[in-house]
Amino acid sequence: MPALNPRKIGVVGSGQIGPDIALYFSKVFHAAKVPVVVVDIRQEALDAGREKVKKKLLKGVESGAFKQAEVDSMLANTSWTTDYGALAGADFVVEAATEDLKIKQRIFEGLEKSVSKTAVLASNSSHLEPEVIFANAQEPSRCLVIHYFFPAERNIIVEVVPGKETSPDVTDGIMKLYESIGKVPLKIGSRYGYAIDPVFEGMFLGAARLVESGAGTLKQVDAIAQNVLGLGIGPFMAMNLTGGNPLTAVGLKHYNSKIMAWYDTPKSLEAQVAAGKPWETAGRGEKVTWSDDTFCVVGDALRGCFFGLVTEILDSGIASVADLELGVETALVMNAPFTMMNQLGVPAALELVQAYAAKNPGFKVSESLRKQAATGKPWEIPVVLREDKAGVALLTFRRPKVLNALNSEVMKQLSAHLEAIRADKSVKGVVLTGYGSKAFVSGADINELAAIKTPQQATGHALSWQQVANAIEAFEKPVICAYNGLAFGGGNELAMSCHARVARKGLSVLFAQPEPRLGIIPGMGGTQRLPRLVGLANAWGPLRTGQMISGAKAKEWGLILEECEDPVSRASEIILEVASGKRKLAPIPRDPIAVPATLPTVELGHLSKKVDELLQRAILEGAAKSLDEGLRHEAKLFGDCLKTEDMRIGMESFLKNGPKVNAAFVNR
Repeated sequence: MPALNPRKIGVVGSGQIGPDIALYFSKVFHAAKVPVVVVDIRQEALDAGREKVKKKLLKGVESGAFKQAEVDSMLANTSWTTDYGALAGADFVVEAATEDLKIKQRIFEGLEKSVSKTAVLASNSSHLEPEVIFANAQEPSRCLVIHYFFPAERNIIVEVVPGKETSPDVTDGIMKLYESIGKVPLKIGSRYGYAIDPVFEGMFLGAARLVESGAGTLKQVDAIAQNVLGLGIGPFMAMNLTGGNPLTAVGLKHYNSKIMAWYDTPKSLEAQVAAGKPWETAGRGEKVTWSDDTFCVVGDALRGCFFGLVTEILDSGIASVADLELGVETALVMNAPFTMMNQLGVPAALELVQAYAAKNPGFKVSESLRKQAATGKPWEIPVVLREDKAGVALLTFRRPKVLNALNSEVMKQLSAHLEAIRADKSVKGVVLTGYGSKAFVSGADINELAAIKTPQQATGHALSWQQVANAIEAFEKPVICAYNGLAFGGGNELAMSCHARVARKGLSVLFAQPEPRLGIIPGMGGTQRLPRLVGLANAWGPLRTGQMISGAKAKEWGLILEECEDPVSRASEIILEVASGKRKLAPIPRDPIAVPATLPTVELGHLSKKVDELLQRAILEGAAKSLDEGLRHEAKLFGDCLKTEDMRIGMESFLKNGPKVNAAFVNR
């Protein structure tokens, strides 16, 4: 890990969430022999936590997620103890004890005596501000909150909340660490409850008040919430599963003074906490019915509450539109809020919030929402993020749920960033990278491709995306791709339009052009740029079969300059070398290229012979043309794929069965 390379990780607390946090760390670090130590003052809690982890891992063996040897390694890598001395030598400790300030402060007082002064100390608080938790810390610069969501070993979102005294280097290091181990960290400003829980608990409050008012029953409101908000489970069922009643009762009361007067603990929740019973929700397979009037009243109230809560958080300045959109949708398993408002129309969303506020004293109507509605335009939801450092603009594709796949919105935002960077004299060059450690860009959004109906539309689509790639290739400032993970299809075509490429070291799969498996050919320049960059003989097989190529092979062929531990940093260094005149990057050949007398034999297997004919024409006929002519020729042949039966078969197979099932092509 370039930012933080822990030699030992500690987890304090073996209650509800601590074992799950430890499980995730051990899944990530067991192969590297980085021990995970769980500490609790109660042996029975440790025993229960160990058993909980063991059961989850054994279920993983049954489902095929893990091999028994991996489970044995993870269990051996995790120790459970009442001895705080076992944390000596830990570089990173996450406290996951009960949400009690005095207990947390006492734990950190002990931790500062047990670990080195360079160790990072984090609290998995769900509400308390870091300045409050670490008020007595001797080294507050290395302390921060890292808030996990249920279930902690599977939910990819974590809120990273630095305090006023937290070192920016510590915050950046933790953000990079969590991104590199498969989580999606969101940097959130310090406020009670942070950014996501006020939505989760606020939506529960809205639902509870609807039931208390007689607008619907518990089961009806739970089910309607799922229907109108896209929730995986309703708010009452979520409370039952997470055991969140006591914590939510406390949180809602504090929100009243810290956020807005509308928040408060409803009487029904107080009664439920006192009784210690779960909410009455629908059983498995039980059908819940309601009248049209009930659906409209409850549905409109829930949407007004939802939009109002999210935009109030935006007003507070602790989170951006991009982070709220991603965090709420992913952590809470519900509709993305700003996309939902855009689909409804922002003025209509404002009307729902205003109507809700009129009936619910103390509920704020967001100024951000008022201003956006007044523009008559939809919310801009960034999925290509820009960060400038030392004269280099880093553009990151962040769509983790689809491994950063490209769609028209991504291409639009990329183009807009490039235009802004072109006019920015402080920027010497651009680095393109993907979010996370799995993928640079996993390809183009298949749903968009499947929606194309005619050859003319397909050719137009290819030409429009080629235009973005061509703009990168012709960009006046150096543009370098930092492959952080695999690049498939359009992702690799985008990378090949850059002036140079570097890759994270050790990638067993760096790139592939899997279009033939879908019944199509590359349409963004793959058949033209890959042969010019690695030689036609090398490109021949991968283009026709979708063969996956490693980073080492890509380096051997010359597609990438080098493999490195931190491709973003290395790409930035190269840009500064180019800008200073110390280095020159070789341009891609634009003239026709030679076709070898003989080319490697290719076994197509199940792949479409009809599509392969178009693919061979694109490669060979394109080689005889200039790059610009070859790209236009590729776009025309991409359109011709729609004249085949096999494109429809390939697309339908992928959408129905996923990439692992071979399409039954008919070669027509």
